[in-house]
Parts: sequence; structure tokens; C-alpha cells
Amino acid sequence: MGQTTTQASKEQFIERFVDAVDGAFTIYAIFLGDRLGYYRTLAEAGPLTTAQLAAETDTHERYAREWCEQQVVTDVLTVDDPGLPAESRRYAIPESRVEPLTDADSLDFLAPLAQVFVGAAAPIEAVLAAYRTGDGVPFDAYGHEMHEGQGRMNRAAFLHQLGQEWLPALDDVDERLRSVGARVADVGCGHGYSAIGIARSYPTVTVDGYDLDEASVRAAREHVAEAGLEDRVTVHQRDAAEATTDEPYDLVTAFECVHDMSDPVGVLRTMRDLAGEDGTVLVMDERVGDTFGEEADFDWMMYGWSILHCLPVGLADQPSAATGTVMRAGTLREYADAAGYDRVEVLPIENDFFRFYRLTP
Repeated sequence: MGQTTTQASKEQFIERFVDAVDGAFTIYAIFLGDRLGYYRTLAEAGPLTTAQLAAETDTHERYAREWCEQQVVTDVLTVDDPGLPAESRRYAIPESRVEPLTDADSLDFLAPLAQVFVGAAAPIEAVLAAYRTGDGVPFDAYGHEMHEGQGRMNRAAFLHQLGQEWLPALDDVDERLRSVGARVADVGCGHGYSAIGIARSYPTVTVDGYDLDEASVRAAREHVAEAGLEDRVTVHQRDAAEATTDEPYDLVTAFECVHDMSDPVGVLRTMRDLAGEDGTVLVMDERVGDTFGEEADFDWMMYGWSILHCLPVGLADQPSAATGTVMRAGTLREYADAAGYDRVEVLPIENDFFRFYRLTP
């Protein structure tokens, strides 16, 4: 019985392993299709032959053909007649795939997830070395795909949910942000979409965004300019732990970044000071299980990001709290207590991926 059970378990693991390889290849193929503009072109002009697709995207036909065939085999694209000569086949993107792969304004837009995955694996040799030495890997080592993918991944949620659903769930905060002269500090603002989303939803608010990554700050400033909000949104390249203000902010936020910080206590202490006696401190981070062994639905994904990216980034500066992506509510409460807060409230905002915390001095 024991040997039979072991054999069955081994076969199940092998099957899962092979499925994972299939998934990894699919992710990289989606990354190619997204970055090369294949999906967008097929959605706008398809069905197309591979020669037409290559011409429309300024790519090489032979590569485009191999990619299209792979996408049909993996059930992403369709082909009119696989029996036709290669040069005559026409490929299309099904309607059910268009929104997840091409619509940047949709909450179901998932193409950036492939971009972030590729970015997380980019400095794999440096990550291997870090595992041996205990050192970290700086965020900028992950390159364009990581910081660009992160910005694109949260864009729709920040522009369409942050100021229209999440902040209005806090009645007192919503009311305060609607008053003339309200001010917001957005710590770890990344590509600036959170700051833009707040400014769009509250027309008299001014927002100061803070981020240390040069490439992200540059992109955030471009996005703010494109949104026409330069008069109300300013992005500063500065360590969040060193931010200061002469006038307290009404709201101080940190969206999906505290777990990446080497000194979360110092940053939370700074956020408390920025909010003063009357402001609100709001933290959004990953929705993970409360304890190891009682995992939430997406803990498997959060650990995946952590082993490749978030933990190495968090260890890049020493001394480090070495939090990792899986920052449980109890861990944040410990950080908040050390930073001088009296209370941490988990807010009743429904979201599959994120948990929202209100910190009170």
C-alpha cells in the first residue's frame, strides 16, 4: 500500500511539474506577444497571416510564424485552417482573450503579469549568489520589465478603484479629501498611478509622491504630465524614511510596498510624522494567510514573488527586516507597534489580492 501511494504521489508531482513548465513557456510567450505588439495588432487588424503580422509589427516573419503556431498549440490564438501552407494560414485572437491581453484600462488586464514574471527572473545569477551569501539584489538590477510591469499591473485598479471604491469606504477620509486644500503623501508611489487616481477622484487634492527608484520616478513624472496633473501631483525621488513636511498631510499612503522595505519601521514612523495628530495612515499590502499553514488563496503566488524578487530586494540595504512578500497582518502590527502606533485596523475592503490597514498613532 505504501509503495503504491508513493508511486501515485510521484506521478502526480511529475504531472504537476510538467504542467508548470507548460505554464512557464506560456508566460514567456505571452510576454513576447505583449511586448512585440502581436496581440494588440491581431485584435485591431486580424485575422492575419504571419507575413502580415510581421509587417504590421516590424518583426521577422519566421519568428512571428513560430510564435503564432505556439499560441495555437497552447490555445491562446486560433488559426483558420491548419492544413493550409504556412504562408497562407491566418491567425486570430479570440474575443475572450482580447481584454486580458490588450485592454490596459480593464481590471482583467493580465498581460503585465507576464512582464513582471520575466522581470523577476531576469537577474537570476545575482539571486543565486544572494542565496549563498545572504546579500540582497537591488531593485534596479531587475531592469525595465520589472518596474514597467509593476506599473502596468496596478494601473487600472489605481485609476478606477482607489478613488472610487477603496478610499470612499472610509467615510471620514473621503469627506476630508473632498475639502479644499487637502493634501496626500503617497509613499513608494512607483509609476505614479496611485497618486494620479487620488488626484482624479478628488479634484482639489494635492499629492506628493515619494519613491527612491530613479526609473520609476522618471516614468511617474511622465504619467503625471500625460494626465495633465502636474499642478497637483509632484513626484519626489527620495527615501521615504527621510521625507519631511512643515504641514501635516491629511492622508499618508503606502500601496503594496511596505513588505519590500529594508526598514519598514522607520518608514512607518515617518508616515506617522507626516500625518501629524489628525491625518490618516493607510497601508495596502498583499492579502496573505494569517499564519504559515493557513494559507490564503494566492499565498503560492506571493511566495513565488518573494523567493525571486521581494526578499532579495528587501535585503539589498542593511540592516534589513527581511520581510518578503508574505507580510502577515501580525507582522505589520509588530512594525506599527515599534513605530509608535496604538492601533492597526484591518479595513473591510473586499479584494482578492490586497488587504488594507488603517494605522492610528
